[in-house]
Amino acid sequence: MKRYYILILLVALSCGKKATNYRSFLGGQEVVYPGVIQTPQVDPGNGRLLLTWHPSTDPSISKYVVYWNNYADSTVVQATTHNPLDTVKCYINKLSEYTYTFFVNSFDSAGNKSVTAEIDNARVYGPIYQAALHNRLPNASTPFQVNADGSATLYFSVPDTINITTNIQYTNASGQASTAAIGPKDSTITLPSYKSGGTVLVQSSFIPVSGAIDTFWTLKPDTFPQIFRLVQCDKSLFNEIDEPTDMKPYQSSTNVAMLWNGSTTPQGYPNIFHSDGSSPLPGTITMDMGKVYNNLGVIQEIGRNCCHNPTDFEVWGIQDTTGAFTTVASNDPNWKAANQALGWTLLVEAFRSDDGSAPMNFNFVNNPPPVRFIRVRVIKTADDPNYCNMSQLTFWDKE
Repeated sequence: MKRYYILILLVALSCGKKATNYRSFLGGQEVVYPGVIQTPQVDPGNGRLLLTWHPSTDPSISKYVVYWNNYADSTVVQATTHNPLDTVKCYINKLSEYTYTFFVNSFDSAGNKSVTAEIDNARVYGPIYQAALHNRLPNASTPFQVNADGSATLYFSVPDTINITTNIQYTNASGQASTAAIGPKDSTITLPSYKSGGTVLVQSSFIPVSGAIDTFWTLKPDTFPQIFRLVQCDKSLFNEIDEPTDMKPYQSSTNVAMLWNGSTTPQGYPNIFHSDGSSPLPGTITMDMGKVYNNLGVIQEIGRNCCHNPTDFEVWGIQDTTGAFTTVASNDPNWKAANQALGWTLLVEAFRSDDGSAPMNFNFVNNPPPVRFIRVRVIKTADDPNYCNMSQLTFWDKE
């Protein structure tokens, strides 16, 4: 029977318990501790952060006070709910970029204070984090593709952090400023129309961690590789220029003009340019493209189907040849400096690791000067120090 009386007493006491966390007695006076907040967490932002928690069921709580900076700063949040399924939100603004600790106490209307809830490692982000952000990079090997319908597809690499979006600013074919955006899970985006050769800017946004309340943009946009289409230069306008220092043909039918006869595969003798080998390489050939090209972009070189093919050669360009030809021999060490002094621009030095026969493309320097006249200086061939053979030269202009 004693056991039943004890059980009844415990049940009676538990039914009378309130939602407060603690009660104690000090000097004969009852000390009340209002209910402490539940499951506090922090979401970082830009110069601010968001503290959230679930309220206690204690109906006596009238407010919460949040302290930081060793209690030097504080803010008050009024208690509007005591439902533990609700969420209380508290934004802390105007914070420096730093990692903080916050202390939260519940208060009832009588001024009683709860046990302290501590929120550690609350990081605030700002200009230091933002300065370290980089815009999403284009795909290094294939940054863009110009499509037959006049659109352009841009290719991007995988973002290296928590990327939100990348904005693209460009000018469309009608000359109007346009924008597009690509998300972090996409690697391509197609611009339905664009101004060829126009500037395309990209700027990316990020969040520092999942759940962050603010998005950070990079400090400035970057320029995307220039979008253009390649238009083959008109070979019907090409003409040979026979400079005294140039390589001479092996016979009249193997002259420089054979290099634009339209062949697309390695050719055999005599359907090639074949030098006479009268002097050791380097050796040059010179040609007039028949018109000025403002943005020459690519050269394709095709060698002979067997031998004497260039594996190291330079391509030089100039708009006007008046007074632009040097008397320095092409195999003279001073030839390069002499041509630069006369206004020629080195468009590319091309190297091949194969036997030099197959078609191979080489990109010219970015933003070349206007070019009409070309000099090709063969430095080395695959197998002979004197002779040079080639099947075809093809040029493309960027438009």
